[in-house]
Amino acid sequence: MTKKVSVVEKILSANDQLAVENRSRLDEAGVFAINIMASPGAGKTSLIEQTLPRLSEKFRVAVVDGDIATSIDADRASEAGALAAIQINTGGNCHLDAVMLKQALDQLDLKDFDLLLVENVGNLVCPSNFPLGTHKSILVASVPEGDDKPYKYPGMYRGVDALIINKIDLMPYIPFKMDYFRRGVEILNAGLITFPISCTTQEGVDEWINWIIENVEDK
Repeated sequence: MTKKVSVVEKILSANDQLAVENRSRLDEAGVFAINIMASPGAGKTSLIEQTLPRLSEKFRVAVVDGDIATSIDADRASEAGALAAIQINTGGNCHLDAVMLKQALDQLDLKDFDLLLVENVGNLVCPSNFPLGTHKSILVASVPEGDDKPYKYPGMYRGVDALIINKIDLMPYIPFKMDYFRRGVEILNAGLITFPISCTTQEGVDEWINWIIENVEDK
């Protein structure tokens, strides 16, 4: 048992060191990076599709998409306006790590971009344990997932800088208790900035976009 723990610690330590190097590369190039995490189907790609057209005239945006297989999400990002979209297929791994992001950064001429959006693999456990070197980490939760997710997956909610509550247009049809959900979030991450949105109706998307703009301009 001790050996297993030691191996895990070494892996996480190596990842953290490389994440620091990734951050340094991004800072040197003047690129602001956001790690977008969520469970499968919560709406990461739809959020990116709503985000890119609103930012493409202001910033030069690249997207890195992590998934177990296929290039579907990267193709959607390209169609939505990303200047570059790189697909990382993890071959079964349930998260991106700093090594994978480094490989993606190696394929980009970073000086040509202002903003990097990283769509992590759909999972509510592993991604929170592997920093990538991005400046901000975002969690997308969705109404159909249920209002108990902060209580079941506390690690994901503790470590993020902003929370998207997606698919609020479905509130009338799904028994989702917003107060209960928010109470669970507040216990884990007091004062966490939260954006209730709908990618379908576009309600609340402008507030999310303004937050990105402020962060990129302040970098």
